[in-house]
Amino acid sequence: MSASFTPAEARHAVELLASRSLIRLVTEIDDNGAIPPRRLAGTLPDLSAHQLRSASDTARAHGLVRVAPGASLELTDSGMELADLYDALARWARRHSLPAAVCEFSSRVQHVLGLLAPSLTPENADRPAPLPNVRPISVEAEAELACARTLLIQWLAGNSRVTRAEPERAA
Repeated sequence: MSASFTPAEARHAVELLASRSLIRLVTEIDDNGAIPPRRLAGTLPDLSAHQLRSASDTARAHGLVRVAPGASLELTDSGMELADLYDALARWARRHSLPAAVCEFSSRVQHVLGLLAPSLTPENADRPAPLPNVRPISVEAEAELACARTLLIQWLAGNSRVTRAEPERAA
């Protein structure tokens, strides 16, 4: 599958998706269900009020969460697909002990997104290779990484708002 993202679109998408607070918000809702906004701080105590507000605003603006009846944040279909993508990326990283044998989920997701980012632009589409400062990976791991790249590209193609610097505002 070929990438059709400009360098700016790819950079913006990866920066947004690699946000630790967004990863935490999406995976928390995926794992435990809808969260009332007033309970975000208690549910995600490792994030500051600013980080929580930014993550929930970003997730809403990009169509990843919505306010459900009863005023709780729940994942949209795109948000559920993103949670599945995050799980796939983290599984790959865990299987290959990257970025370290023991690390948190969001660090694994961020690491894989960093590995995949260069391959999202047309000039690098045929080279989903690891970054220069990362230890070499096996041929099997590289093939699995190419599959993760395909999942990421498919998700981005179906969620083009994420590649835009300014998300469309919901009416």
